[in-house]
Amino acid sequence: MSVAFLADENFNGRIVRGFLRRLPSANIVCVQDVGLVGKKDPIVLEWAAQNHRVLLSHDVSTIAGFAYSRVAVSLPMPGVFELKSSFPIGLAIEDLVLISECSEPDEWDGLVTRLPL
Repeated sequence: MSVAFLADENFNGRIVRGFLRRLPSANIVCVQDVGLVGKKDPIVLEWAAQNHRVLLSHDVSTIAGFAYSRVAVSLPMPGVFELKSSFPIGLAIEDLVLISECSEPDEWDGLVTRLPL
C-alpha cells in the first residue's frame, strides 16, 4: 500500500503535476478536488484523517499546531509534510517520489515532517 496524499489549497500545483508525471500511479488529490476549498485547517486535517491521507502543505506557520492538537487528544492524524513555498520544485517532487516508493502510510502517523527529508 502506498502513501496517499492530500495537497492543501495553496499547495504548488506544479509540484503536484510534476509528481504525477514522475510517478503516474501516485495517490494524490487536491483540496479543490474534494470540496474543501476555503475550509479551515482543522476541517482539512479531519478529512485527511478520515480518508487516510497525509497532508502536503506550504502552511509552515499554523498547520503543525492544529495537527499536534489532534494528536494530543488521540484523534487520528495520518501525517503532514510541510514545505516552504520557496522550496525548489524539483527537490519537492523527488522527496515525494521517495516517500511514495520507500515508505508505508502508517510511518507518518502523528508526525509533522518538514521537507527536505
